[in-house]
Amino acid sequence: QVQLVESGGGLVQPGGSLRLSCAASGIIFSINAMGWYRQAPGKERELVATITSRGSRNYADSVKGRFTISRDNAKNTVYLQMNSLKPEDTAVYYCKLVVNEYNYWGQGTQVTVSS
Repeated sequence: QVQLVESGGGLVQPGGSLRLSCAASGIIFSINAMGWYRQAPGKERELVATITSRGSRNYADSVKGRFTISRDNAKNTVYLQMNSLKPEDTAVYYCKLVVNEYNYWGQGTQVTVSS
């Protein structure tokens, strides 16, 4: 069994920064792609950023230049550094990891950008 634990969400003012973390634990043989998604109230879940096992990154247009995804393979952890946050970034953020060729989702962490 594999568990994902997210952390780092919270309330921040516009222009501020947050760093999200998602750590996997359990019986892990391999972790391929890692990614972050978000879901705002009344909207569908959308991709924010992904990173492959080789370090290739992909970002949604709305976050390019502001968000950075990274991974620490030794810690089975993926991060999302979010800078220059905007009110429209408010959402529940979910990590998704492909562990042992299966998709696992984190429990979600709330990010609220408001003055």
